[in-house]
Amino acid sequence: MLQKMVKIQVIGPKKDLHAVLDLLYAKGTVQLEDASAQVTPGEISLKKMTAEQVGDIAAAHPKIGGILLTLPKIRVDDKALSNMHSTLRAQSHEDLLHHVDSVIDELEPVTKQLATEKGDLEIELANLTRYEKILDKIRPLESSLPQLEGFEVTVLLIQREFKDVIEIIRNALAEITRNQFELLSADVDEKTIAAVTIFNKRYSEQVHSFVFTQNVNEVRLPPEYLGKPFNEIFSLIDERKNTATDEIARVNAELAKISSTWYIELSVLHQILEERIEELSIFSKIGQTEFTFVILGWIPKKFLKDTGTVLKDTFAGRVVVNELPVSPEEMANAPTYYDNPRIVKPFEYLMRVISPARSQEIDPSPILAIFFPIFFGIMVGDIAYGLIILAFALIVRWRFPQHEWLQHLMTILIIVSIPTIFFGWIYGEFFGDFGEHMGWLHPMELFGITWNRIEIIVPLLILSIAIGVFHIFLGLSLGILNAYNEISCNRHVIKAKKHICEKAGMIVVITGLILVIGAAAKALPEPLLTLGVVLLIVALPLIIYGGGFFGVFEIMSTVGNILSYARIMAIGMASVILAVVANKLGGMMDVALLGLLIAAALHTLNIVLAMFSPFLHSLRLHLVEFDSKFYEGGGEMYKPFKKENGGKSL
Repeated sequence: MLQKMVKIQVIGPKKDLHAVLDLLYAKGTVQLEDASAQVTPGEISLKKMTAEQVGDIAAAHPKIGGILLTLPKIRVDDKALSNMHSTLRAQSHEDLLHHVDSVIDELEPVTKQLATEKGDLEIELANLTRYEKILDKIRPLESSLPQLEGFEVTVLLIQREFKDVIEIIRNALAEITRNQFELLSADVDEKTIAAVTIFNKRYSEQVHSFVFTQNVNEVRLPPEYLGKPFNEIFSLIDERKNTATDEIARVNAELAKISSTWYIELSVLHQILEERIEELSIFSKIGQTEFTFVILGWIPKKFLKDTGTVLKDTFAGRVVVNELPVSPEEMANAPTYYDNPRIVKPFEYLMRVISPARSQEIDPSPILAIFFPIFFGIMVGDIAYGLIILAFALIVRWRFPQHEWLQHLMTILIIVSIPTIFFGWIYGEFFGDFGEHMGWLHPMELFGITWNRIEIIVPLLILSIAIGVFHIFLGLSLGILNAYNEISCNRHVIKAKKHICEKAGMIVVITGLILVIGAAAKALPEPLLTLGVVLLIVALPLIIYGGGFFGVFEIMSTVGNILSYARIMAIGMASVILAVVANKLGGMMDVALLGLLIAAALHTLNIVLAMFSPFLHSLRLHLVEFDSKFYEGGGEMYKPFKKENGGKSL
């Protein structure tokens, strides 16, 4: 059901604004509106709050985050974290900013220097490893490399499919260096060729510029390695790698020491500043006078008393909450807040995705939660299928807990599996007629009918149409109730009265048609024929008054809606026939294993279809046939001022 929404005004002294926003953010119960826009002639004009009034939060937040990223994570005690959060939250806005600035001044230079030093060392270590790997690959060429001073050695890594570029580079180097170069090549691996170039240093800039234009990977050896034997180069690389590793360990130790002292506080400060930035985004909605602030918003009535009491007690009466009168038009556009039991939540999710209810409409979610599983169960109606659907939904829910939409859909499948098993027990179906052939169960006899679905097509059709009549009548009744609520709110009174007449007339005319058809078919007593004609005559003026002459055509549409419920019988019949065919085909095979595989494949297909087709058709019966009789949708969902993930502060 939908919770009634109340419009409130929160007023207090400006010095308490940040603390009030912190409290409202933690409570997460108020959807904020633009307070400065809600001014009528004769009222005090309210100015918008500006973002500058919150201080330098936006600049401090990334700095604290940057410091935090340089420090190694440590195990955090939840109690210590909570205590630190409470301590820092208790500070005033100005004191908190002053404290943040002092932390940044103390830690930022040190951590930035250590992070830079560590980054340089890690880059050097990676380059050394890279040099070592490449040199190892070209080591066989050592005897061919000249030992000349004043020459530079560069390694070019070229993909094998572009090996022709080596000849282009050779010709270009000959021209640039006036033939003062050597170029040797060797395979590094199956995909890469290493080309070693040796040239006079005076041509270094021109050579590197040309190589850059060829889009090849160039590896320059450090100057201290030039002109030395490979064994000596490898020794130098190992020595420098050991030194760099020791230096990184020293830096890590210093960062770990800082982290052990500051990590908890920095984590809490980063979170609090992030929350303050979210608060900053709504400052333009807050009104102000010279000394006070005004916050306007919507709140579910069930949260009003608690939120008002907390504000009053926390600020010793300095901050007050006023409930504002609202016009029928404002109330009609109030945000929508669903407040349903847990079992209804998945069906509520479907309605939210399709089109949220308007604030004063009747919420169809609880009705969907009742009838949807029944429709699904009647259509599928197989104990084995129900158990498999239940197991599948439980496994998917357990396997993918991070996907909200999937959790809701699987919960719906879990719910509908119960009536599927129940109706399977009534029909005597376990993998179609397999359970009956095995003697495990048999169709039940109720109301003088043995509920073997293949043999009772007509009774099932009558049951489906009867369900349709009841469901449509319920939808029309809810439409009358919605219209009555419009009248009681003094909103669109004439239109609402016409809706009541049209929907009441539709109930009467459908009742009359049922009596006339039933009596004419000898299924009802003959005197009811006259009563049915009288009801038709009485209903037509009501329908014409409520919907005009086009309302008469709506009668046929409503009759079509009712007949659409025949799909409950038809889809269920298709499901059981496919199950029976699977069993018969499997039983006809001479090889038992082949028969089992064929039956299993067809039953698997039937189960997959059972999870989709009955689901979609049950949903369609609600959205098209049922909801159209009373539901408009198009509401705006309630979006309280709180963490986006709905979590609370530490």
